[in-house]
Amino acid sequence: DIDAACGQLKTAAEKKSLRIRQVKSGICAPVDQKQALKGLGLRRIRHEVVRPDTPAVRGQILKVRHLVEVVGE
Repeated sequence: DIDAACGQLKTAAEKKSLRIRQVKSGICAPVDQKQALKGLGLRRIRHEVVRPDTPAVRGQILKVRHLVEVVGE
């Protein structure tokens, strides 16, 4: 039962994730936007990361919405 429950939690967590891609450079961006990119784990253009769909992550994406795109949910 425990393995089945863990499997269900894992699939639920996979469904609630965002794939984020950096499309523009953060070089000329203000410091808070650079920190948001670093917090998301984005390092370079065309770099993709998968992050959980939480309000904190959504807020970071909102802060740098002109530098990133959400590829998949």
